[in-house]
Amino acid sequence: MSIIQCSGLIKTYRVRRREPGFRQAVKTLFSPAYDSVQALRGVGFSIEEGEIVGYIGPNGAGKSTTIKILCGILTPDAGTCDIRGKVPWRDRTAHVGGIGVVFGQRSQLWWDVPVGDSFALLRDIYRVPQTQYRRSLDELVALLDLETLLRTPARQLSLGQRMRCEVAASLLHNPRLLFLDEPTIGLDAPSKLAVREFIKRRNAECGTTVLLTTHDMLDVEALCTRILFIGKGEILVDGTLETLTAHFPGETLTAEEMVARLYQHYEV
Repeated sequence: MSIIQCSGLIKTYRVRRREPGFRQAVKTLFSPAYDSVQALRGVGFSIEEGEIVGYIGPNGAGKSTTIKILCGILTPDAGTCDIRGKVPWRDRTAHVGGIGVVFGQRSQLWWDVPVGDSFALLRDIYRVPQTQYRRSLDELVALLDLETLLRTPARQLSLGQRMRCEVAASLLHNPRLLFLDEPTIGLDAPSKLAVREFIKRRNAECGTTVLLTTHDMLDVEALCTRILFIGKGEILVDGTLETLTAHFPGETLTAEEMVARLYQHYEV
């Protein structure tokens, strides 16, 4: 059963253009000029319940834009999207109650308050019943080793500690669908392993569907049963790692080398 179905997603940004120099700055102030940048060019795919799908591609390919549309943060210029019977940008309040989101370079924790207080605020935002919240919190604290971090303000956490807390925060309301946008960026090896193992376990035990964007192919190898490769705003490959291997018959390549070759092959 498909939990995500999207088709023909198009998104164009207007980017303000300015030449270097003081005169150009003054000119742009009174007569701004804009360029159009097409981030998505008819993106479409479906994801089945319980899948872990890697969404990979170079910087600027459209990965984060796609995730933001699927989360309801952005509205596409054209195209359709159905997630669990809801249109993300139209039914946003109902939609966000059933998803969890981790952006590696954004935080959902309050910077100056203890992590435990951030979790309690998220409980209230998602209106999680106290008994369900306590059960989820106890499980997440144990699995991600957060006991000593609950009384620590987010600003005092290391990056690895914060990312473990971010993953827990995204799952407190027990969503069936989890969006992870570079969740292991900047983490050391033990922290990466801890996050990967937790995601794998959550998928196996709870059937949580995961869409993962990353530049770390070890994340993909460890977690993903399927890969979507995007370049210049279009889905170029949809399949498994073995599907990618078929592009280079007779060659023995690591996953990282294979993706680098795909960049060259598709000129992205």
